[in-house]
Amino acid sequence: MRFYELTYLISPELSEEELKSLQEKINSLIQKEGGVLNEVNLPEKKDLSYPIKKNKTAYLTNLNFHFPSEKLENLEKKLKAEKKILRYLILVKPVPKVMVRGPIRPRKFIKPSKAKVELKEIEKKLEEILGE
Repeated sequence: MRFYELTYLISPELSEEELKSLQEKINSLIQKEGGVLNEVNLPEKKDLSYPIKKNKTAYLTNLNFHFPSEKLENLEKKLKAEKKILRYLILVKPVPKVMVRGPIRPRKFIKPSKAKVELKEIEKKLEEILGE
């Protein structure tokens, strides 16, 4: 299985309920074909740079998932058949690296020296440095 990112634009004419049902439908399509959803983002309404199918705004959604590469064509056919999706793009992504923290090592502190310096010695050093 490979790691993919699906980004798609949904028609702005849909209500919130229809948006949620369409998103659930696409998620279930992926899962029925043997895919595993990793991250699903909520749709955001965006202004488009140029009209797509006579729409100047659209809902933008993307999701990350693991999917068998031999079944990708079936998924694309089902996405093309969905009339509410204006455009879509499927990208092959590198598998995200999970940051695992190793064991926490204790810090090494420098122990102060036990030899104490007399105040008179410090004054002599200062006089030498200042040239008095």
